[in-house]
Amino acid sequence: MTQLTIVAFDGTRIDIDAQPGSTVMENAVRNSVPGIDAECGGACACATCHVYVDDAWATAVGGPAPMEEDMLDFAFDVRPASRLSCQIKITPELDGLVVHVPERQG
Repeated sequence: MTQLTIVAFDGTRIDIDAQPGSTVMENAVRNSVPGIDAECGGACACATCHVYVDDAWATAVGGPAPMEEDMLDFAFDVRPASRLSCQIKITPELDGLVVHVPERQG
């Protein structure tokens, strides 16, 4: 398992043992993380699973693909560290990954 921490907007930290190959969004939904709506179910067709990747993990996670960038146009308060959590695949190299949930989804 890979350790994933999702920090809710109110500062609550949710620590998750995530299965490699799953996505951050899938793990957030399974663990009822507040603020991750995931309306499209992970199809990269909305921006309701928007997160901010912690600065320490930005290089390891990488940037969004063009399709994801298009969807981020619909997200609330987009920042350089913005990603759609449905597009971040869990790998052993991301053990300890920390992401933050924005105030609200787009």
